[in-house]
Amino acid sequence: MLDLENIGSPKEFWDYFKEICKIPRCSGREEGIRSHIEQIAINFGYDTKIDTVGNLIVKISSKDKDIDCLGIIFQCHMDMVCEKNNDVSHNFEIDPINLKIFKDKEEYWLTAKGTTLGADNGVGIAYCLALMNRIYNHKININNLSIEFLFTVQEESGLTGVFNIQKGFLDGNYLINLDSEEDDRFIIGCAGGINTEGKLNIDFKNINEINKKITPIQLSVTGLIGGHSGVDINKGRANAIKIISKILWKINNRFGIYLNSISGGKLSNAIPRETESIFYVEETKISEIFSLVDQIKLEIEMEIKSNEKNLKIKYKKLETIERERIFPKPISDKLLHILYVIPNGPISIHSKNQDLVYTSTNLASIKMEGELLTIITSQRSLHKTSKQIISERIEALFKLADLGINIRHSGDYPEWDPNFKSTLLEIVKNSYKELYNKEAIISTIHAGLETSILKQNFPDIEMISIGPLIEGTHSPDEKLNIKSVEKIWKLIELLIKKFH
Repeated sequence: MLDLENIGSPKEFWDYFKEICKIPRCSGREEGIRSHIEQIAINFGYDTKIDTVGNLIVKISSKDKDIDCLGIIFQCHMDMVCEKNNDVSHNFEIDPINLKIFKDKEEYWLTAKGTTLGADNGVGIAYCLALMNRIYNHKININNLSIEFLFTVQEESGLTGVFNIQKGFLDGNYLINLDSEEDDRFIIGCAGGINTEGKLNIDFKNINEINKKITPIQLSVTGLIGGHSGVDINKGRANAIKIISKILWKINNRFGIYLNSISGGKLSNAIPRETESIFYVEETKISEIFSLVDQIKLEIEMEIKSNEKNLKIKYKKLETIERERIFPKPISDKLLHILYVIPNGPISIHSKNQDLVYTSTNLASIKMEGELLTIITSQRSLHKTSKQIISERIEALFKLADLGINIRHSGDYPEWDPNFKSTLLEIVKNSYKELYNKEAIISTIHAGLETSILKQNFPDIEMISIGPLIEGTHSPDEKLNIKSVEKIWKLIELLIKKFH
């Protein structure tokens, strides 16, 4: 039986990974983890440099100064998605990740208790630190190689780090991104993406303006799996905002409601797992409304039960609420129309690969800050024009509501076109087959990778993305396959030998 003191091999990887999990590193808060990595590199005697946005590069020069050596770059990001279940007490600013090991179908996994694990992309950091360690201790020979380790910031919140890397910051010939999540599938292309958000100022009304006896109701949706809004978008994961919007629209369509608040989702790159709304209804209609909710609840459960085993739809009558105010009725009616019909999920599938989503959109979050309502959606596509079209459709829907919604597009990043004739790809494919006597799967991914921007800025560097098996990223169900870590480590070791 594995335990946290002796998780697996290589030991250096797991020792570093456990230390990484003790350091808070939400996106935009990478100072602590960067200092930790930098100090380890300095202790080994390696050159380090931090650029203006906080990216860190560690350079290990070839021992043979007289030859024009091959340059290899290992790249990962320092930040993580910080998500937790509502019933979990965890402060990502100060608390370490609470690790646990479990066994499922003869496989051992590492996960966290009620929070994201941060294997995305903590495994990349740990691989890099383990490599530094073994190179320093002469367990890995790089005599005629130059090695660079690039650690970027804010990958999870807009790819800020890679967008701001200046030309000349990298010197290598090959770049190996360590942010892939299947140990037998290597990525050589990815979708581009963009966020489309709408902001609306609400001129709230006092409930006393309603000449009816009304009562506040709280409605919540919890227990969904969630996940990555790119790679998990076609896995049948339900969207909490879409579920609550359906219920609210149906209640409003039949009985009329007075909306007080609605909120759900936190991140543009995650499928929302939980959402909540408070609304007022006429007191005489409460019994009928609760019966309708029960009916809709059964319909939704039947629709998604094969994928969502733990869905909870709860409602209750409230005696009082903190802010007794309501949306103007015409605004709440139009808002519910928008939320009910807004596209969500896969829009089109790749014509030559039915398992690959071509274009998608995710209703990521809705939140209230004072009088300001913000709706955030994210679009992805393997083609620039398709990405633009679905983004424009969201914009058109916002405009169609005629509410004066302030629309903004942000976080636009390019797709990464695959190169099936890459020398680096051939080396990786041959090395994998030599180790495991089978062909690796080579594909593109419906998610944004930093390589798409790096390739745009450094077109002459050949790139590939590899990594161990991780499931449930961007959600508290995130888990890392323990055996898979060693599988990728052996591949990395062999690749370094092949590069000589």
